[in-house]
Amino acid sequence: MTASSLVTFYLAAAVLFILSLSGLATQESSRRGNYYGMLGMVIAIVATMFNESLETYQLIAGGMVVGALIGAFVASRVVMTAMPQLVAMLHSFVGLAAVLVGISTYLEPNIVLEAEVAGGAQGSHSGALIVHQIEIWIGVAIGAITLTGSIIAWAKLRGSMSGKPLLLPGRHLLNAIALAATIGLAVPFVQADGTEGLMYLLIMTGITGLLGFHLVLAIGGADMPVVVSLLNSYSGWAAAAAGFMLSNDLLIVTGALVGSSGAILSFIMCRAMNRSIWNVVFGGFGTADAKPVDPSQPVLGKEDVITAEAVDVCGMLAAAKNVIIIPGYGLAVARAQHQVNEFAQKLRDRGINVRYAIHPVAGRLPGHMNGLLAEAGVPYDIVLEMDEINSEFPNTDVVMVIGANDIVNPGAQDDPSSPIYGMPVLEAWKSEMVVVLKRSMGSGYAGVQNPLFFLDNTRMFFGDARDSVEKLVSGLSG
Repeated sequence: MTASSLVTFYLAAAVLFILSLSGLATQESSRRGNYYGMLGMVIAIVATMFNESLETYQLIAGGMVVGALIGAFVASRVVMTAMPQLVAMLHSFVGLAAVLVGISTYLEPNIVLEAEVAGGAQGSHSGALIVHQIEIWIGVAIGAITLTGSIIAWAKLRGSMSGKPLLLPGRHLLNAIALAATIGLAVPFVQADGTEGLMYLLIMTGITGLLGFHLVLAIGGADMPVVVSLLNSYSGWAAAAAGFMLSNDLLIVTGALVGSSGAILSFIMCRAMNRSIWNVVFGGFGTADAKPVDPSQPVLGKEDVITAEAVDVCGMLAAAKNVIIIPGYGLAVARAQHQVNEFAQKLRDRGINVRYAIHPVAGRLPGHMNGLLAEAGVPYDIVLEMDEINSEFPNTDVVMVIGANDIVNPGAQDDPSSPIYGMPVLEAWKSEMVVVLKRSMGSGYAGVQNPLFFLDNTRMFFGDARDSVEKLVSGLSG
């Protein structure tokens, strides 16, 4: 395949990727968007394999087969609760690829510089080579941050590491020193002859890798959905940087699409949480402004809540006219989305107005709850975002909180000592009655107690979410 034909196929793939992102913007068109993306990737891979400049196929084909088999095996076994850590792990692979591509292209610059230097200066300090070295430097730096940051995010999401932020003394100064060293080392790197700058490149890789570790370690569990979105953006920019290093237009376009869409999503989520993106990136949410906890306040426990059984909840629901269901991570853990859909359908069959309330950071991944509900076949028109439904809670008879915690915590509005103070939440407590389905009195991912559980209009329905909802379905069927 000639270079002009390759550009044509790459252009077609890029258009399909754009259509894919457009399709993923709504639940109704998301399936079509996925198909566009898959078709674009197939075209890109096939066109690359037939590139006339490609000299060997064995290693590439072997890597593709092995990677495809591993990917298919992992994807077929992963459950929705493990999807966030899977995404974080995949982001780390993109970062690792950017680092390896950067180092390899630095060691063999002529492979990607032939077109740039043809007819021009061949010296090590030619304009084309300096630009190429800067591309390598930036690509490796972004890749290293993405790699190590994604590993920490994976460990936190998996539960292998605490979700609490690690706030080292002078952490902002440490970040500034790492950034200054990254910029400063670029000067001797660019000035080095041949591959003599490899030492500077490796040192910078280590520094930015440590920076990635430190940045995500300082981010608390409540911010993990935003972190996953940010890492998605980082991986896109890492891919775009790899495209510049390899002079591959499609990689540049694809990386820019992923990077910009991830950044936009992160910004939207932060705005919904009344936060700035810098506040999330530099970690320690709520720790600087939170007031000390009053030691005279009593510590409440399970004996201080009002419990309910299935028959009690069914009685409340039978008399209700408006019901709002708030899904959370506990629903995903219990894999109860299909049972919840059946439960909601039972209520709708009785003429009860049922809607779902989705918080922007519910679960562990942007859109986590939307994906679960779509998988169960929940109608899209009754799934509403926080801004759309918060005003409806005062007119609601019963709110069913299924496995959610931090996103319905009233302390976010009225407790300055809470680490989530200032975060917009779903105002479930304003309804006539709240029923909370939980396994135990355990705190949410942010590690704080929820005052909602102890209110007079709250009833705690303890048990596995799936079993509890099945009991309610059975009770409503009788």
